[in-house]
Amino acid sequence: MPHGREIFRGDAAELGRLHESRWQWLEEAVGPAVALPTEYPDGYHVPQHRHSRSQLLHALVGVVLVTTKHGRWMVPPDHAMWIPAGTEHSVEMLGDVSMRSVYVMPNAIAGLPEGLRVVGITELMHSLIVESEKLPQGGELEGRAALVMGLLLHEIPNLPERPLGLPFPSDAKLAALCRRFVAVPSPHATIDEWADAAGMSRRSFTRAFHRQTGLSLSTWRQQACLFAALPRLADGEPITRVALDLGYDSVPAFTTMFKRMLGASPRGYMRGARDAGENPRRAGGPLAA
Repeated sequence: MPHGREIFRGDAAELGRLHESRWQWLEEAVGPAVALPTEYPDGYHVPQHRHSRSQLLHALVGVVLVTTKHGRWMVPPDHAMWIPAGTEHSVEMLGDVSMRSVYVMPNAIAGLPEGLRVVGITELMHSLIVESEKLPQGGELEGRAALVMGLLLHEIPNLPERPLGLPFPSDAKLAALCRRFVAVPSPHATIDEWADAAGMSRRSFTRAFHRQTGLSLSTWRQQACLFAALPRLADGEPITRVALDLGYDSVPAFTTMFKRMLGASPRGYMRGARDAGENPRRAGGPLAA
């Protein structure tokens, strides 16, 4: 497979053939990990597929939506999605997306995450991903190259998990309510209203929802609102407009939720994401897939 920058632009059939070629190459590659760069155009959709390797999918610029049967996950700049080997998933690009992905053998080291998760990318990990993309790919590594990739692998278990997943319940009625909320988010509907819409008592509803998603309805709705807000903020929409459209009474209320979920205000968070894309130190080299 060619080493270096790949720009996936063209008709759907051509892009599909490029992906098939990549996946076949990955299956034949040796070594504990392989780092590959890709740039995708806005709106490009990678259909359901799986790898024999786990994937650390890192969005350097742009926002990525990863979908599995277990739910959806948002991957904004400065974050990555850990996708365990064998997990069927599809990927959608929200805006032009620059990625670096590292494909890891499941037994590469002990302690690799077992489940799907979105993680924050530390300064050290970012530097390691950028450097690993420059290494020889697809074969056994030696010397400095082996040390770089070895440190990268050992940093994966230490990456901080971020609450950017949106698991859906398995019950059809509950899932329909969740899809309706994602389409038109509103934090004001009460638990009783959700329970009535599902034809359940409040107690049965809260138990079923938590059992099937692992989250309370309140936490799930906050994550859904965050889910809806990130791509709009990334596109430069005013915070006030986004907050009011999502049903918040004020910007401070929205900011409080945002900061509790991501550890920074919307303005500070998006400023950091923009800096990640514009800072020459973070732009060295081809971008990932």
